[in-house]
Amino acid sequence: MEQATRVGNRLLAALPPADFALLAPHLRKVELRHDAVLVRSGDRIEHLSFPCSGAIALIMELPNGQTAATAVIGNDGAVGLLTALGPTRSPMTAVVRVAGTALQISPARFHAALERSAALATTVQIFTRALMTQVQHVAACNALHSVEARLARWLLHIHDRMEGCGDVLPLTQETLSELLGVRRTTVTHVVSALRASRALKSNRRGQLEIDRRRLEVVACECYKVMSRRIDRIVSQDAVRLLHAAPARNGCPPPPEFPFAKTDS
Repeated sequence: MEQATRVGNRLLAALPPADFALLAPHLRKVELRHDAVLVRSGDRIEHLSFPCSGAIALIMELPNGQTAATAVIGNDGAVGLLTALGPTRSPMTAVVRVAGTALQISPARFHAALERSAALATTVQIFTRALMTQVQHVAACNALHSVEARLARWLLHIHDRMEGCGDVLPLTQETLSELLGVRRTTVTHVVSALRASRALKSNRRGQLEIDRRRLEVVACECYKVMSRRIDRIVSQDAVRLLHAAPARNGCPPPPEFPFAKTDS
């Protein structure tokens, strides 16, 4: 699919060319630097980010300072898409945990396109369903499964979003603590257990080398169930549905990749 190759984000790539053309002139390609905060909990959402590579964690912050991840977003999703429901403040903090790139657009530009595109409205629905599926599975998994199984699940989800980047994940103990909602001392014990099972080959400072096959054995069933359900939502069936959506704009497809250069 030519547009998917050029765009990089699965949600945007699924749009019919005429609908994508409503967004294309206003999309800006930016770098997602490791540990960069895209939006903080309680802040107004200044831009929507559609990742093309990398991984972004959605973090819930409690009044006592504790934090826990509720979802990980890669090139199958977006950050800030809740603004499609109207002006809102972010309920969570979005932090880049694996560096990459994204396409950004202002809420005003996105809303203007949304009013003219039934396919774009369907895209918002698809992402909302996928995100809710992930959040619900994470909540159930946190309540029912061991810390080792949960860490294996998170590592597999992040690895899925690092296509072609090998088996070394750039994750610190602080990040793992945040993903699991546990103290760093607990992370140390869990990482040691995964090394003993050889699901982790090494854990150099800020890097984890995984053995994916063994990691899948350690992970709870949530990983495969969640992955199947999310992939079914953001699937070729959804793509066909988007292409069948009635066009309301009559715009021609963009002649070439129209985005600005990556911000430095």
